Amino acid sequence: MRLILLGKPGCGKGTQAKVLSGSLEIPAISTGDLIRAAIAEGSALGAKFESFIVEGHLVPDELVVALVRERLAKPDCVDGFMLDGFPRTVPQAEALTDILETMVQRLDVVVNIDVSDELLVERAEGRRTCKGCGASYHLKFAAPAQQGICDHCGSEDLYRRDDDRAEVVSKRLVEYREKTHPLIGYYHAQGLLVHIDGVGSLDAVEHRIEDALKNLS
Repeated sequence: MRLILLGKPGCGKGTQAKVLSGSLEIPAISTGDLIRAAIAEGSALGAKFESFIVEGHLVPDELVVALVRERLAKPDCVDGFMLDGFPRTVPQAEALTDILETMVQRLDVVVNIDVSDELLVERAEGRRTCKGCGASYHLKFAAPAQQGICDHCGSEDLYRRDDDRAEVVSKRLVEYREKTHPLIGYYHAQGLLVHIDGVGSLDAVEHRIEDALKNLS
């Protein structure tokens, strides 16, 4: 199976990608992970990525597309793959179509995980991370057993990351609506789009996605 996970920032698609990768036995491909790995490896492509990131510039589409093309050509993608974080724009989606046509492959489905803006802000505002061991919590949905104390290492330093502030999340949602939301219409027109309710536990959302994928066959 070849699929894309879409959704607003913070909807949980990255977490679902990791879980579904195991159950579907296909690689979950995150462009963020690919870029970090390319930089760490010191490859020529990685050096280009690093130069843009260090200077605070957006990475050009052609570099991201080249990275994805290289990854999809690897043997573990022969029987399928799951893309998380790509495509982010319609031009990237068109480039992906060209890549797959060259490989004589096609997408099976595009799963859009639906979560309201209000809930995404609430999720972000309530997230806390342990400075001692990196464990994650949520003040409402997954609080530590003792308020302000990490269950794992006992640290009393649980903090909210800067990118979890409401104003930062709101800016990311604006960018999503401008650049990524048009993909909903793009893939709907191709008959590939499936909407999944992203509200609920990790297991509940996973089961909804798995049920939707079973109904495709």
